[in-house]
Amino acid sequence: MQDMLAVQDGTFPMDQAVIEALPCVFTSVSIDPFGISAWTDTGRLVAEQDDGCKRHFFLKVAYGEHGGVMLRGEFESAKEIYKVAPGFIPKPYSYGRYKSAHPITYFYMSEFIDMDITTATDPVELGSRLSEIHKRSASPTGKFGFHVVTCDGKMPQTVGWQSSWADFFGRLLQGICKLELETNGPWPEMERATQQLVDNVIPRLLGDLRHNGEPIKPCIIHGDLWEQNLGVNMNTGDLVMYDVGSYYAHNDMDLGLWGADFCSHFRSKVYTTHYLRFYPAAEPLEEFDDRNRLYSLKGTINYSAGHSGSVVRQSYVLMLVS
Repeated sequence: MQDMLAVQDGTFPMDQAVIEALPCVFTSVSIDPFGISAWTDTGRLVAEQDDGCKRHFFLKVAYGEHGGVMLRGEFESAKEIYKVAPGFIPKPYSYGRYKSAHPITYFYMSEFIDMDITTATDPVELGSRLSEIHKRSASPTGKFGFHVVTCDGKMPQTVGWQSSWADFFGRLLQGICKLELETNGPWPEMERATQQLVDNVIPRLLGDLRHNGEPIKPCIIHGDLWEQNLGVNMNTGDLVMYDVGSYYAHNDMDLGLWGADFCSHFRSKVYTTHYLRFYPAAEPLEEFDDRNRLYSLKGTINYSAGHSGSVVRQSYVLMLVS
């Protein structure tokens, strides 16, 4: 069995726990580093059966207890999305901890899909497929939130269940602002503006959202939806999402990131326009742009929290005080 654990080029961390988590029995297993990830190590695992048939899996590993939080959140998020859109996300297989004690290592294994990640996303396909996830999914509790902590990048999100979307979003925003201040240091102007948002703006804009006269219902969202988390399946040509950090939210939350400074072609209004053709905005319609701007703050602050000294910090403080 030790031969099965050998890494082809000696660089990718492998463990018996991964072998035991494979969905079938295989005679040999090899793995190579594959892809680029800011917070984890990623690889392509090739498992061969007695008859010579090979299956490919995607393996992601992260270190320390926080690494476990990140990967558990991604695994649970992917399972929820796969339930309603199995062709839109790689099939999640397993999550666990390596048996080796040092360093503490966690893994997440999914289906491997060969993807083109350089081609600009088709706005019609994205609008159609994303809106279907939002329409088909339903919160198991009827509330906004998630059953485990999920992460946006490496930053843990405050996703405890809340009956009110305004309350949930306020807690979510306060949570990421706290992490941003820990990363980049105190900024009284930002702290005052954030508190004003939570006390006044969020209840005003999000307190009574409706679809067709009925209160909005929580749906599953990607949670970190931008160009770098979408690709095209090289075999089918279909759009694929990955690197999810989900929770049950107002569906428009997935659109908020598209206006962030670090996005590129998603900043074009064509993406939002086509999405809204499939899933019209909540009422009041005339406040959609204000809500979208509010939602974009979360992603921008999260980016700053994960990148010490980022110039993005100044841009969102200007958004807060304007």
